[in-house]
Amino acid sequence: MRGLLIITTVALIASPAIAQMRPAEANVRGAIERIVRIDPALHSVIAVDPTAIDQARRIDAGNLRGPLAGQPVLIKDNIESIGPLPTTAGSLALANNVTNRDAPLVARLRGAGAVIVGKTNLSEWANIRSNSSISGWSAVGGQTRNPWALDRNTCGSSSGSGAAVAAGLVRLAIGTETDGSVTCPASINGIVGLKPTVGLVSRTHIVPISHSQDTAGPMTPTVLEAAELLTAIAGSDPADPATREADKHKRNYAAGLDAGSLKGKRIGVLRFASTGTLDPAFDTALAILRQQGAVLVDIKKFDDKAIGKNELPVLLTELKADMAKYLKSSPAPIGVRTLGEVIAFDKAHQKQEMPLFG
Repeated sequence: MRGLLIITTVALIASPAIAQMRPAEANVRGAIERIVRIDPALHSVIAVDPTAIDQARRIDAGNLRGPLAGQPVLIKDNIESIGPLPTTAGSLALANNVTNRDAPLVARLRGAGAVIVGKTNLSEWANIRSNSSISGWSAVGGQTRNPWALDRNTCGSSSGSGAAVAAGLVRLAIGTETDGSVTCPASINGIVGLKPTVGLVSRTHIVPISHSQDTAGPMTPTVLEAAELLTAIAGSDPADPATREADKHKRNYAAGLDAGSLKGKRIGVLRFASTGTLDPAFDTALAILRQQGAVLVDIKKFDDKAIGKNELPVLLTELKADMAKYLKSSPAPIGVRTLGEVIAFDKAHQKQEMPLFG
């Protein structure tokens, strides 16, 4: 599936010369060319959307303005979008999950003039599937590679989004996070990632884990672009009760970025979490924050075992209910409608679904 979709895009980038095109089409063709040329070594992109060029042409024809107008965006493959691509969460069990509906955050991206150019790889099922699962690996997309060192971890579960931005395939990507799945791949791949407060961004039509912790967030090369992307995707959604007050809190986040934006902000410092290897760089970063007016607060070491111990039962309880709700809601001809059926599918397809960790 992945190879076929990318091969079919090659004809789209051959002619005419990209430099002679209108902005949105040139941006999208450039992104697709980079995906075709670079991504076979990374496996960060599961599929390119064959409607991407048409999306771009409509934007050029409408002369849309704004920071996202004509910008190619990659979205994690647990987020639904209108068109022929399935939303797989990396699992072969959802290979036919073509719902032909936009998640509200995707609709907001389109409304801001962005082009959904494709879907990114991920740790399958957003890494909830096993204590032994491989970070950045999925049965649909294979093993995501870190573009800085192909033999290094990308972290997960939004591995593909992090690697794609770090490699320069696109500047804008969307990841999702329950517990570290945006911030860890952002850190490991050297980009900016933000987990918004739960309830600021809609989770409707996103393959879930936990309604008390799930949210989507921006992954970009810079803080400014992350703020612009968050501005586009934030907002209330009647189908997601957690976002009831999102419109009240939403603002132009990019407008709040200025030379004094850190003045008086209290930032916690967990020195005890440092391994020591990166202490010089860590100290340099702290000095810059202090120079910019931030108030650094040293946090004493504390025992967080109880947090993890109590979190897991919540995640597993909510997963069973939330996953069943999502699977039952899919209009696509999928063969799994409960968590139990997903588990049975994995056992029946163990060679494809669990080749590395049993």
